[in-house]
Amino acid sequence: MKAPLFRDPIHDGAADPVIVWNREVQEWWMIYTNRRATIEAEGVAWVHGTDLGVASSRDGGKSWLYRGTLTGLDLEWGRNTFWAPEIYWHDGVYHMYVSYIQGVPIMWAGHRRDMVHYTSKNLLDWTFQSNLELSSDSVIDACIHELPGGGFRMWYKDEEHGSHTYAADSKDLYHWEIVGPVLTHRQHEGPNVFQLKGYYWMIIDEWRGQGVFRSDDLITWERNGLILDQPGTREDDGMIGMHADVVVQGEKAYIFYFTHPGRTPDKEGQKESQETRRSSIQAARLDVINGLLVCNRDDDFEIELSIQGDTDAK
Repeated sequence: MKAPLFRDPIHDGAADPVIVWNREVQEWWMIYTNRRATIEAEGVAWVHGTDLGVASSRDGGKSWLYRGTLTGLDLEWGRNTFWAPEIYWHDGVYHMYVSYIQGVPIMWAGHRRDMVHYTSKNLLDWTFQSNLELSSDSVIDACIHELPGGGFRMWYKDEEHGSHTYAADSKDLYHWEIVGPVLTHRQHEGPNVFQLKGYYWMIIDEWRGQGVFRSDDLITWERNGLILDQPGTREDDGMIGMHADVVVQGEKAYIFYFTHPGRTPDKEGQKESQETRRSSIQAARLDVINGLLVCNRDDDFEIELSIQGDTDAK
């Protein structure tokens, strides 16, 4: 398997990927936060002012071609910030939920983060639907899954409430009602929910690898370990795996995550540079063994994303 799977050729800061089947052109698309690792600017301006990058694959995910950035998302004038898209296909429409920040802040704190909803028929032409009213005005990293009894649940990070995972429910993907906190054991981000081999799973970015939780009903979650916490041996894969997406096809599952390969495990004293800012997208296989979700990032495998019909892909 090629490693790294993908690097953004413009700003070298691909992060927070979501993998989606483009039904119109019959390609797999990777849509991601296009961090600007190549720029020299004050503070954390490089993680703001970000577009949503797009890469496509026609060979089942083995190789990816950079295509540019999504356009037509602007809600106001100027350079603004889009983070961590979630794209969910339902009843002929792509729904995108993405965190929006006004302008290009140079600090992490002190500005609101809104969850905004767009729809599209083709992944290119997007229509703004609403700014969601969730549990605070500092929410990022949405994930959507259909509930067993009907309707949909969104999980997201609420930075105003302990950087914990919160949830909201909807019957139609347009109107949402707050459920409240779901995981509060420690600070984390990037919830991602999927179904594999008889269980529902949630992975979260704990900044020490991906925390794993298992559920029978998408309501109650049981701790199930940690994956992508140990360094891998592939190129650009020697650091923890961060903010991930999962594609499930039958009994097979693939996890797509990003790394900061230029950072050292102990960041004390490490001067920030383009090398420490850059990020790479990697892929690995997931499996369930004796009720545990497992991932050996060093496994030699060929990724085989099929032409998407009735699978669990986005």
